[in-house]
Amino acid sequence: MRILIRTSRWAIWARRLGSVAVPLVVLSVLLHHLRLIGSEAFVNAALGGALVAGLAVLAGIIALARLWQTGDRGWGSSLLGLFLGLLCLVPYAWYGSLALTYPPVTDLATTARDGLPLVFEPGTVSMPPPLLLTRQQAETLFPSAETRIYPLSQAQVFALVEQLVADAGWDVRRVRAPDAAFDPALLNAQIVTLPGWRDEVVLRVTGDEASAVVDMRSASLHAPHDFGANGRRIERFLADLDTAVTVLLRDNPTINQPEIEPDADVVVEDDAPPAN
Repeated sequence: MRILIRTSRWAIWARRLGSVAVPLVVLSVLLHHLRLIGSEAFVNAALGGALVAGLAVLAGIIALARLWQTGDRGWGSSLLGLFLGLLCLVPYAWYGSLALTYPPVTDLATTARDGLPLVFEPGTVSMPPPLLLTRQQAETLFPSAETRIYPLSQAQVFALVEQLVADAGWDVRRVRAPDAAFDPALLNAQIVTLPGWRDEVVLRVTGDEASAVVDMRSASLHAPHDFGANGRRIERFLADLDTAVTVLLRDNPTINQPEIEPDADVVVEDDAPPAN
């Protein structure tokens, strides 16, 4: 007598759901990154991808449990669906952990935000109201996101800032270089995050020929939560700027040092007789 071995329906559904979840998650991120879909559509697609991935994991677990009991076929499909579902859920788990670590915030600055104006996106009429941290929260979560003061001229520090922005590959939108009147120098740049959100960075350098003060602002243009990205970006950039200034001062120890002129009252006699 021939024994019929069935293929578990749970295994089939686990594979199907996992195969749908992968392109749903990848395509939603890709289309948002390329600005082919709006932020609201991206959020809905991302949530849909998470739901499908979760169902794939659930179906895979149920399929494996039933296969262990019944001896039906479908181990490969069950494991594939489980793997694809878990793979799709990894970024959601990562951002979930960040959401538990950082409170909702979309705008962070080292000083008053009105002195660091945003350019916004071309054609953008308005932005959602920013979510801000209290001063105590900012100092606790991002202790290194503070104003920097350097013993270099405004122009020298601004040149370092421009170089670091270029090295980071940020899209510069506006530059107001230092001038002879030592007006505040500004640089606005836009950053596209991996999920496709647009962030804007504002850097301001004030000072004179002897010293320079650097302030920075990083804001999410339309994201509902930055997951700590703005604060970490400010800390990382200012740490790189600290390093760049340190290297410049180390390699040029006399930079920005006043020249010492010889005293006109001191006369050096070259023809003085040698001492006995």
